[in-house]
Amino acid sequence: MKLKMLMAIDLDGTLLNKHNEISRENIQAMKEAQKNGIEIVVATGRAHFDVQEIFKHTGIRTWIIGANGATIHKPDGQLFLSTPLDKDKAIEILQWLEQEEYYYEVFSDSAIFTPQKGRELLSIEMDRLISANPELDSEELKSAALKQYSQSGFVFISSYKELLKPSINIYNILVFSFDKEKLNRGWNKFQDCNDLTLVTSANYNFELEHIEASKGNALKILAKELGIPLSQTIAIGDSMNDYSMISIAGKGIAMGNACEEIKNIAKEVTLSNDEHGVAYVINRLLKKGYKNGYCS
Repeated sequence: MKLKMLMAIDLDGTLLNKHNEISRENIQAMKEAQKNGIEIVVATGRAHFDVQEIFKHTGIRTWIIGANGATIHKPDGQLFLSTPLDKDKAIEILQWLEQEEYYYEVFSDSAIFTPQKGRELLSIEMDRLISANPELDSEELKSAALKQYSQSGFVFISSYKELLKPSINIYNILVFSFDKEKLNRGWNKFQDCNDLTLVTSANYNFELEHIEASKGNALKILAKELGIPLSQTIAIGDSMNDYSMISIAGKGIAMGNACEEIKNIAKEVTLSNDEHGVAYVINRLLKKGYKNGYCS
């Protein structure tokens, strides 16, 4: 009997290339994997509705682990499980971020809330950074900002107080700054909070979720729901928010462009996101003959 397999794939820096697109090679490989009975799961820090927009024209539907594991959605878009932040804790965090003038994004069920003046704030930070360090690649900085702004579902707010309504669940708070000292100050503020998960997914951010919310925990829950042993799971990623799932999966695979910490814990390193590294993993798996599982 063929053993079923689950493959959890990160988005940014993994499935998406530098243009924030899924390559034709990756799309075709995922379709072949699904035809061969492999359960493809997207595991990302992004909101599920943003993922749906990205996949809209691919013809692919998958389970979605969103908001760094705080939500799990079925392929039909229905919410399967969620682990929101404690509302009082979330408001306390947002109050401090607003007081200290940080750019932030709040991930909820159907929107990403962000301050009206947030982008202006980031623009000022970018200008200061470039003025003080003219040798920096300004295009790289602009690209990092545009990547944030390209997400679907933004709703602009004048204050965190607009999120006080009990009906608004808060799953993830992303903090972004081009000021490294400021970013470190924010990280240090929250790193000892024993009721939070604190991760980073890029050079200029950190993210806050419920202590039980992580890609690794979500992978464990979903594998159990689908009756797939963890030994028959593969996780592919590139950043520190992928650490939990890469370390817990039967086979953790780092992208060629992954940070060193992820490469060090992975059992294998594939090609980069601009070289269709996900397709390389899938195609090699299928060529080997997916008969009795593949996580050895």
